[in-house]
Amino acid sequence: MIGQGKGPGKLCALQCCRRQDKKCIPTRTATDTNASSIATHLSIVQYHGQQQSRPRHRHHSSSPGTVGPLSKALNPKLHKLSSIIIVCELLKGKVDHANVDDICKRFTQKLLTEVFDPSGDRSIDQVRINHWQDALHESTVDPSQGLASDCYYTWKTTRLQTLALSPEVLALLEELRSSYKLLLLTNGDTQTQREKIEAVRCEGLFNSVVVGGEHAEQKPAASIFTHCFELLGVEPQDCVMVGDSLDTDVQGGFNAGVRATVWINKGGRAPPENAAKPDYTISSVLDLPNILADLK
Repeated sequence: MIGQGKGPGKLCALQCCRRQDKKCIPTRTATDTNASSIATHLSIVQYHGQQQSRPRHRHHSSSPGTVGPLSKALNPKLHKLSSIIIVCELLKGKVDHANVDDICKRFTQKLLTEVFDPSGDRSIDQVRINHWQDALHESTVDPSQGLASDCYYTWKTTRLQTLALSPEVLALLEELRSSYKLLLLTNGDTQTQREKIEAVRCEGLFNSVVVGGEHAEQKPAASIFTHCFELLGVEPQDCVMVGDSLDTDVQGGFNAGVRATVWINKGGRAPPENAAKPDYTISSVLDLPNILADLK
């Protein structure tokens, strides 16, 4: 989020806060609870002086070659694809080759439709091992003892190993960090999201990290944004919400009453007719400085 502060720049949930005369910027991470990679969103609170009227929807074009949230190295399609390929190779040595692609497709579909209750009696690891077990059985494979577990941990380890911040995004965060406080906010299961954050080694770039699974409500509920505001000592109108999801990030920003919302539309897709309308749209998180300059 990006917003104006009273006194030293402030920032709110998923945000960065300016120290003394520095601006405040919140940074959040939006992640799919079903195992998409971390996508970084920046919330920035800053500004001294009079608050502008809320801007309406604007587009800022990315320069050629720029990339989206967490850019190249943190590419959800890349890391999910590479992990599935490695599991396929594992399976080829243990089951009929004709079943391998079907098994992997079935697991992927189960992941996409996964519903996980953290208050239940099974961990996220156990739930996903069961996805592999079911996929094997549904493909008429009688797995040897431990095969489903081997598939899961191979898949999980490979995914975490391929998560990394691109040099461009790392430089952006470090630059923002020099002027703002950053807060990372992500939806999702606690274990899954904390493992991703640790794998990316990005926690040191943020003043605070908030994982939705550790709270009663997640984005777009206003309560988790309120928690972030309180954590950083800012008001909602002092903040700008930045994210790649209209349903959770932009809608959540509206629900929380932030000053402005920024949608990262890296695929250039048309928004659904009834979706929340962001104040700004950019195709890459690297274009965020243009928005901040516009809001000054």
